[in-house]
Amino acid sequence: MSVVHAATGSGHHNPSQPPNLTRAQAAERSAALSVQSYRVDLDLTDGAGGPGEKTFATRSEVSFSATPGTTTFIDFVGDGIATATLNGKPVDVSGWTNAGGLALTDLEAENLLAIEAVGLYTNTGEGLHRFVDPVDGAVYLYSQFETADAKRLFACFDQPDLKARFTFDVTAPAHWQVVTGGAATGVDTAPPGSGGASVHHFATTQPMSTYITALIAGPYHVVRDHHDGIDLGLYCRSTLAEHLDSERILTETKQGFDFFHGAFGVRYPFGKYDQLFVPEFNAGAMENAGAVTFREEYVFRSKVTHYLYERRCETILHEMAHMWFGDLVTMRWWDDLWLNESFATWASVVAQNSATEYTTAWTTFANVEKSWAYVQDQLPSTHPIAADMVDLAAVEVNFDGITYAKGASVLKQLAAYVGFEPFLAGLGTYFREFAFANASLDDLMKHLTDASGRDLSGWTSQWLQTTGINPLHAEFEVGPDGRYTSFEVVQGGAEPGAGELRTHRLAVGIYDDAEGRLVRTHRVELDVTGARTAVPGLVGVAHGALVLANDDDLTYCKLALDQDSLATAISRIGDIADSLPRTLVWSAVWEMTRDAKMRARDFVELALTGVHGEDQIGVVQRVLSQVHLAIGSYSDPDWAATTGWPRFTAALLDLATSAEPGSDVQLAAVQSLCAASLSADQLEIIQGWRDESAPLAGLTVDADLAWTLLNALVAHGVAGVDDIEAASTVDATASGERRAMTARSLRPDAAAKAAVWERLIEDDGMANAMQDAAIAGFSHPAQLALLEPYATRYFEVVDQVWSRRSIEVAQKVAVGLYPRWSIRPEMVDRAVEWAGGEHATALARLVSEGRSGTERALRARAYDQA
Repeated sequence: MSVVHAATGSGHHNPSQPPNLTRAQAAERSAALSVQSYRVDLDLTDGAGGPGEKTFATRSEVSFSATPGTTTFIDFVGDGIATATLNGKPVDVSGWTNAGGLALTDLEAENLLAIEAVGLYTNTGEGLHRFVDPVDGAVYLYSQFETADAKRLFACFDQPDLKARFTFDVTAPAHWQVVTGGAATGVDTAPPGSGGASVHHFATTQPMSTYITALIAGPYHVVRDHHDGIDLGLYCRSTLAEHLDSERILTETKQGFDFFHGAFGVRYPFGKYDQLFVPEFNAGAMENAGAVTFREEYVFRSKVTHYLYERRCETILHEMAHMWFGDLVTMRWWDDLWLNESFATWASVVAQNSATEYTTAWTTFANVEKSWAYVQDQLPSTHPIAADMVDLAAVEVNFDGITYAKGASVLKQLAAYVGFEPFLAGLGTYFREFAFANASLDDLMKHLTDASGRDLSGWTSQWLQTTGINPLHAEFEVGPDGRYTSFEVVQGGAEPGAGELRTHRLAVGIYDDAEGRLVRTHRVELDVTGARTAVPGLVGVAHGALVLANDDDLTYCKLALDQDSLATAISRIGDIADSLPRTLVWSAVWEMTRDAKMRARDFVELALTGVHGEDQIGVVQRVLSQVHLAIGSYSDPDWAATTGWPRFTAALLDLATSAEPGSDVQLAAVQSLCAASLSADQLEIIQGWRDESAPLAGLTVDADLAWTLLNALVAHGVAGVDDIEAASTVDATASGERRAMTARSLRPDAAAKAAVWERLIEDDGMANAMQDAAIAGFSHPAQLALLEPYATRYFEVVDQVWSRRSIEVAQKVAVGLYPRWSIRPEMVDRAVEWAGGEHATALARLVSEGRSGTERALRARAYDQA
């Protein structure tokens, strides 16, 4: 007999603290069980035809096989279990707890389990989230189950390797749309006495993991279409319908399907495909099979730059790629989370670049994703791409820059190493062998090895099971004739980590003048191994003004520029003709700044000069945000106050007024200006833009920009409570409520800061979106003295917050309120002192990351002062 022990305990457990399933428990349970199907019946009404308010009725019927005699447990987190029947016999439910689930004893070879329970709606973006639209009072629901919150909707064996087929029946108010992963098969009128509610029936799904099932319900606006045999649906709240740019979204959706069908050689496997934009979503989107949910901020109610359209398209394609990576073939346990997220990130950029209007997607990837990876991979919490996930708590904090961005960077390197076509061929055979099943890293690597003929065992250990970044640079000698007499790529050991040297497939590019622009004049692609690799293909080639030892961004490394190339970058970064090499130079100089190898004030000057020659709006916005960080955290504070902020804001004001009226650059400059530390004269100009007493030509002060301008005024004490309330009256929407919360949090008043802090720390019932909005306004570069009292207070309260709230919610407070504004050696000492105590492992990781940021800022400031 095999036994899987449920956690002990009795009574009702705080639903914000779900069970922390361990890898060992999951392995025991999957060894003993095989699940065939779930039939889930839900009643979302109040019994009189209206929407339920706090609870919902949920019934699960689970068909599964087991090793005879096994004792195990089934998961449920909610208000209570009413009854349970196993193979026709009642199950004692008195021992059920949210933390431990319900014990099931003496299982037979084939089992039928029925559980009737009461679920709880949430306002934290977990489980079944309930939202009330302030405009019309309509109720909207959506589910979010990753990592393991399906148990909040229905009783289930909630782990990725116990796949099953699902059939849903849902009772809901008659005027609601209801969506699940299965296609709708019919709608009936509920029995008499139900207030005219409707019962929605759905087709049985293909086998899938519990975490990618879904339920979305409410009076959603819907647009339907059809492409290549796939029924398509777009949904958003009714009060956002006028802003839904369905034609553009559907076009990009169709482009994605066409590309992935051709690239993977396996058709989309889940029938219909709905995309739903839902309120108060915690992430960017979620890859529920056949029913993808997105944060509704992707329905743009105000003007945004082209960069945000590009990022939305990347998210659309990322979730679509998940239909293959993660949904069709799923990792067995969360150790291989990267098999989902790294591949989806890589595939989305490949698809964007190949099939959509965003043909510079690899520039954005280098600018955004890799920058995220570089930051994450240099923290004390860095981990291998294929990480050691011992339990769910470890997984929750590993949705990070390594799992997504470093993993995708390494996959780009792998595709270059084995060849793009063999890489796709290997993916196709992998999908076909493990369709609707679970797989591991070894399974994937076998298929890529077979397709490419290259032994990947060493590659896997080098890249996926180690940490850190290899620095790379070119070393060369130039003869009297101006041509290279020797040329080598020099690799340093990976840091942080064990100092491994890796094999890199990369290209070396030489750039020189052509009619006033810097263009590539020569390129050599090769494998770099060991500490020094000769590049004979460049011997005899004319020395250029700029040398890139990772041209085309094929590998993941920290690129250093030789002195001549650095001088070229500083004086002529805007002259580099193509966007990708230009972005690689931007990245190199920014990493030098972060590493205290370039003064922050020098980066600021370079950025303010070079940004004028930048034609990629995403790069412009990223560089401006880096300047904010360089001045606020990496420069000498006295220089920042007297020179840095005035220099930057004057440049932004000049950029806003000189840019083409109505352009993306103008909007980006205004948005960046409003987040800075401003002078009285600049605040007067912003006031004139906002109230249109002195408008800026081409600047449309729509709903969101009106709030952005007001925030700048509030943060500096020029506008106050009455102005915020007046703006809330004008924008009486959910978005307006969130923006008002940020504005209140920005008030430069000790009592206002104290009230916001107290609510963020003490109010465990605060909705996730309002919590995010308050955190967004709590710190501001013009309020450092006002914030100082909270620097040490953070360490006194963060454990309490962590103990009371789910990791999803608590980590936003732990990260968002970390005192990054207090860049003093004493704060490092305080963090070290805190770390000496007993803390949750995941929380300790997040605090160590905050401390590392302070240490980095102190090094950069010291270098800037020198």
